[in-house]
Amino acid sequence: MVINRNQPCYVLGVGMTKFIKPRGKVDYTELGYEAGVKAMLDAQINYDDVDQGVACYCYGDSTCGQRVFYQFGMTQIPIYNVNNNCSTGSTGLHMARNIISHGGADCMLVVGFEKMMPGSLQSHWSDRANPTGTTGQMMVETRGITNAPGAAQMFGNAGREYMEKYGAKAEDFAEISRVNHEHSQRNPYSQFKDVYTLEQILQSPMIHEPLTKLQCCPTSDGGAAAVLVSQDFLDARPHLKDQAILIAGQCMATDAPSLFSKSAIDLMGFEMTKYAANIAMQEAGVTPDDVNVCELHDCFSANEMIVIDALGLSPPGKAHELVRKGDITYGGKYVINPSGGLISKGHPLGASGIAQCAELVWHLRGWANNRLIQNTKVALQHNLGLGGAVVVTVYKRADGQPAKEVGSAEVGKRNKLGYNPAVEAKGFTEAQANSVRSKTKSSAWALQDTATKVQSRF
Repeated sequence: MVINRNQPCYVLGVGMTKFIKPRGKVDYTELGYEAGVKAMLDAQINYDDVDQGVACYCYGDSTCGQRVFYQFGMTQIPIYNVNNNCSTGSTGLHMARNIISHGGADCMLVVGFEKMMPGSLQSHWSDRANPTGTTGQMMVETRGITNAPGAAQMFGNAGREYMEKYGAKAEDFAEISRVNHEHSQRNPYSQFKDVYTLEQILQSPMIHEPLTKLQCCPTSDGGAAAVLVSQDFLDARPHLKDQAILIAGQCMATDAPSLFSKSAIDLMGFEMTKYAANIAMQEAGVTPDDVNVCELHDCFSANEMIVIDALGLSPPGKAHELVRKGDITYGGKYVINPSGGLISKGHPLGASGIAQCAELVWHLRGWANNRLIQNTKVALQHNLGLGGAVVVTVYKRADGQPAKEVGSAEVGKRNKLGYNPAVEAKGFTEAQANSVRSKTKSSAWALQDTATKVQSRF
């Protein structure tokens, strides 16, 4: 059922770091600080305006959120630490939106960050039950097990089932990857910007059929942040209404019993995605045909295939036909993952969902002018975590109008940064950072040398 909310909630500001290889050189304190400062600068607020904070991360000790947020100020606001596997970032957005929409806050800052280990995902706990242990056991009993990374096996098996049931080919999955890599060259925050031919993707090392290496997302370090506000907060700042993006519909869902139906597709949360999409679109009053642009969870090309189906962007079992017709890129029915997606942009778990939000916000503002989809009215976001949780969000402009391109010079003038963050991954000055830190309750001891380290990379 759709939750009845009291008032609208808007994304007023977004910011993110470049996504980079996890080499241990940049700490989470720096990633969260950079993203949070950028989001507050974009929203043109000060940390004293923030009523509550949400910190989103998977790897790290319990109160990493406080360590990050204290760098902005120590204003004694509630700070929540969220861990929900790969859907962690959008879980934080969902939490903030619910609190604001029910009158619990007027302004919330959501910061996602992740400092990861190189290589495939690993569990760090060997003395207790794995939360996805039952999922893994079902995979073993239905499809067997290989030496490939576990996630690649599970999502690859879903791809195999899609081929068996609906006639998709290995080339269809490779084409999804080719498109995402092609898109990423225009995203200044992408971890990878190389463009590949279909043949190069097919001939890259096989990880777990049909998935080759270039169809798998990398582990990444990175940060992203968003400022969410109420109608009252926005009404008090009418000059910012052009950049405010309405969360028109949103649903967070968990798994149904079908998870264990012995279907490899169901095992990857197909039903919860389908359910969440229906609820979010119902609340927003839209259908899949209204969607212009979509950022979805392409941790592997096989997952993009089954998610296209689950979101209703294609008729059931016809996602591969949408891919073949060129309907997932510019000139087609939709543009899916204009950011490059997780496959090419990168996947720092706690930041990924918020980075998706930032990309769609920039499109609806008309700021993403090197990759803009003309006349965008409706943007769709999908962020999935096994275990499981999914968040599907529908975004619209606050004024209800289609997006029109805004030149970068004009963006730089409006945001007072002098550049367009949608097309240039630049930083901020020390004075700008100080302008968003609390004016009454800040601590140099809490900040330590983070600001200096972040500034040195600019």
